[in-house]
Amino acid sequence: MAKEKSTRGNASQFFVAGELCRRGYSAVITMGNTPNTDILCSNIEGTRFVHVQVKTFVPGGRTCSVGMKSEKNFGENFFWVLGGIPEPESKSDFVYYVIPSSVMAKEISKAHQAWLESPGKKGQEHNDSMIRIVTLPPHTSFTGWDVSEYQNRWDLIEQKLKE
Repeated sequence: MAKEKSTRGNASQFFVAGELCRRGYSAVITMGNTPNTDILCSNIEGTRFVHVQVKTFVPGGRTCSVGMKSEKNFGENFFWVLGGIPEPESKSDFVYYVIPSSVMAKEISKAHQAWLESPGKKGQEHNDSMIRIVTLPPHTSFTGWDVSEYQNRWDLIEQKLKE
């Protein structure tokens, strides 16, 4: 399973980079050599850059794990792309959510704090953990955040590469 998770994550990075290249940008996968950046993307002139962190999920799933670093705002040129990569034999479409770092940090921090302050299934306090998740459509997060507004929002990255 760990091997499949690793190859699925690698595939997701390639699909996201491929989509950015298809849109006329230069996208380089960092192969784990750059902290917090899976893909470095620039305009063709090389004068504008964005950093992309890719997280992978299976379309139809309820959540996508993003980890604790999702609570940090890495700046206006940093984006999270949640890549829904279907199983090879699946008829599901690829799904992408392009989320600015500032939005991700605010929403994940808010949702985690609300979860900590709420009682567990048996009324117990929640213990803090390193897990952070994004709830995927058609569901909404613990705080009501609906990420569907970020589906295929490649224009958010394109704006930064054209400014």
